[in-house]
This record gives sequence, structure tokens and C-alpha cells, in this order.
Amino acid sequence: MSRAMFEYTKTVLSKVSFDATLFCKELKKALDRLLPYEIEELKIYIKSLILQNPELNQCLILLKA
Repeated sequence: MSRAMFEYTKTVLSKVSFDATLFCKELKKALDRLLPYEIEELKIYIKSLILQNPELNQCLILLKA
């Protein structure tokens, strides 16, 4: 079940990556739902998304909290 949530989160984040505000909002939700090791995997995924969409860089502050 948990792995399905992680994959779903990645799908949602990739679909909203066009809008930094919406991306940050979905990222906050994901950080509440996912397990600690999944959050570490998500950080790697988000860094690759930021390379494609530099405007998402402002959401990195959520990952440090």
C-alpha cells in the first residue's frame, strides 16, 4: 500500500510541476503522508524535476524542514 502512495505522489507532482505554487502545496501533502525512507527517495526525484523546471527550486525549503 505504501509503495502505491509513493508512486501516486510522484505522478501527482510531475503533473503539477508546471505551477510552483501548486507543486509546493502537493509536496506538503506528500511529506505528511509518506514514510521517512520514501521521503528520502522523493528528494532525489524532486531534484531531477527541478533540473527540468528551475522555478520549482523555491519548494526545496519544504524538504529541509
